Parts: sequence; structure tokens; C-alpha cells
Amino acid sequence: MAVQFQCVTRTALPVQELFDRSLSIDGHIASMRHSAERAVAGVRSGQIGLGEQVTWRARHFGLPIRMTSRITALESPRFFIDEQVTGPFAFFYHLHEFRVEHGQTVMVDTVRFRAPFGALGWLVERLILGKYLRKLIEIRNQHLVSNEAVGGKEPR
Repeated sequence: MAVQFQCVTRTALPVQELFDRSLSIDGHIASMRHSAERAVAGVRSGQIGLGEQVTWRARHFGLPIRMTSRITALESPRFFIDEQVTGPFAFFYHLHEFRVEHGQTVMVDTVRFRAPFGALGWLVERLILGKYLRKLIEIRNQHLVSNEAVGGKEPR
């Protein structure tokens, strides 16, 4: 059985700007400094696009992790989907949606994944991985809406 969660982020940034920041390999790397995440294959800098993939290497839970994901759907600036091609999960799906509500940009991340741990997987998914992944998404999103995401410049 898979785990699913959503993270909602609200900002004054224009929807197109947040959408573009969300596709930035460099922005993702900067937001994940604590895990030493880096792009080692595929699109390694700049903006990733439809059908393109990136291979990430990082340390999580003290373990080296390698994961390749591909952008499988994209409609600017409404949404894009990235999915694991190879990596530590039985499957990993991440829908990024963007809309404007009451003058603010709203970004909704919906993540669905399943751990590869067999019978004990559901326990690991719910007690550890779900909370951990939610926190990673929240950290990433706070970075994306910060001035730091654009080198300290004020957002437009």
C-alpha cells in the first residue's frame, strides 16, 4: 500500500516565477544542501523539461542514495509531474500544481510513494519515510519562495 501526502505553499511570487524555480536543478541542489544532494547525470544544471531526467546522489539517514527521476508531464505554469525511473522506492510520483487564489500563488505538492521493504514496508512508510519526505518537501518549498533562491535578490 502506498503513502500519499500533500504540502501547500503560499507566496506573493508570480505563478510563472515559482513554476520556473520549481524546475530549477540549481534551486533544488541549493535547497538540499543538508543532504549533500547533487545532480550526477542527465540534466545537471539549469531548468529541466518535459521528457528529461536527472540522477541525484545524496545522503539520507546516513546512507548514500541514488535516484533518477523524469519529468513525465508538464503544462506551464499549471503543473508538472516527476516520477522515479530508478532508485530506492518501489515507486515515487510527485505532482507539482500551481494556481492563483486571492492574489497569491499557491503551490500544491502531492507525493505518492511505496517503500521497497516488503511486508514491513507499510510500517517504515508511515512511521519514518512519510514524515521525512514531507519535511524535505517543506524545506525545498521554503527555499523556493525565499530571496535566497534567486541569489539574495528581491522577488519580482
